[in-house]
Amino acid sequence: MSNQFDLIVIGTGTAARVAATRIRAAGWSVAIVDYRPFGGTCALRGCDPKKILVGAASAIDHTRRMQDHGVAGVAHLNWPELNAFKRSFTDPVPAKQEKSYAEKGIHAFHGHARFTGPNSLNVEGNSLEARRALIAAGAEPVRLGIPGEEHLITSEQFLALKSLPERIVMVGGGYIAAEFSHIAALAGAQVTILQRGERLLKHFEPELVDWLMEKFRALGIDTQTKTSVEAVDKTSTGYRVTAASAAGEVTIEADLVVHAAGRVPNLGSLDLDRAGTSVKDGRLQLNDYLQSVSNPAVYAAGDAAQLGPPLTPVSSHDAEVVARNLLDGNRHKPDYRGVPSVAFTIPPIAAVGLSEEEASRKGLKFRKNIGKASDWFTARQTAESVYGFKMIVEEGSGRILGAHLVGPHVDEVINLFALAIRNNLTASALKQTIFAYPTGASDIGHML
Repeated sequence: MSNQFDLIVIGTGTAARVAATRIRAAGWSVAIVDYRPFGGTCALRGCDPKKILVGAASAIDHTRRMQDHGVAGVAHLNWPELNAFKRSFTDPVPAKQEKSYAEKGIHAFHGHARFTGPNSLNVEGNSLEARRALIAAGAEPVRLGIPGEEHLITSEQFLALKSLPERIVMVGGGYIAAEFSHIAALAGAQVTILQRGERLLKHFEPELVDWLMEKFRALGIDTQTKTSVEAVDKTSTGYRVTAASAAGEVTIEADLVVHAAGRVPNLGSLDLDRAGTSVKDGRLQLNDYLQSVSNPAVYAAGDAAQLGPPLTPVSSHDAEVVARNLLDGNRHKPDYRGVPSVAFTIPPIAAVGLSEEEASRKGLKFRKNIGKASDWFTARQTAESVYGFKMIVEEGSGRILGAHLVGPHVDEVINLFALAIRNNLTASALKQTIFAYPTGASDIGHML
């Protein structure tokens, strides 16, 4: 006998939780399904635990920078203690979420959800039917297709390490590689990054990434670009990574090899063909309302939808849009204007709005203001040499089209630029704003 619901939500991350809660509050019967502990990537194995590690590593870095500037003594990371502190945040999450769902009358199912028809699923022998289904199953590491791929650990496994090996290789050059390499290096590991592309962090402006690379070098991180990993072999002492570069074959001995080469929607186990839900190149085919173009009963949100940037706030935004469309009919579209993005390196790098290349491609007329600001008070008072900005401002209107920052506090300051872009504020309006001083935000007027 089937269990009947108005909505079945696949996944228990940010998008799933927001949508399930909103729809249940409107009086619909709701079921939520996950084959992993409830909580999703961000809370359990992504943003939150990563930021715990970044915070500790940042403290070590700050202490080192302030040597000979009034701070004495040597600090170091105690990895087991840091791991225990991180778990004090992550361990309670699944039980808290399950309790919350139960209190709200949301039915929870554990196991793999597999579609058996356009409106039906099977979860470990339980047959479920619903008027609507929401796929919010998150993302998974992309397949690399190289010999020895099984020897690589994921970012999730890195975050769960009880001890940190001495020699670590990061395969890839995006957020995970950049952030985890700084954490590991400040914890005392010897880190090598092997990146197939021409540079790291391709979603950020090249000038700012170049400035940030000074910190990679200062931390002793060996960054090898234009280098493609071809195989990973198990040895008696660890692993041997073989890669190809313009200079020839590269061989590196490592104790740990980390997959940091990107993620794709986690759709493979859902049997979407049985639902009549079309997929192309690994992505759900969705309309402007986050609804399947081939099965109107199915919606998607967050990393599973992949219409907006793969960020937690976008997942929450998508879920709100889907919830409104389910309740009101398809009248709401996601709005990804002014979504800020941050790589939590040490110091962080941040961006919002258009890059210079994107603004040029759109044929917009703009002025560019770029500068390295290592001699500004914000940088000097933290003894941080990496600090800079790049602003893209539309000619005539004065609208801020893009803001790009690297250095102390930019993970917070970027939100002010996001507010400006989303609300069409001008550079003049921001310059006239009186910010508290001395803060990172008090530099905004000088950047514009």
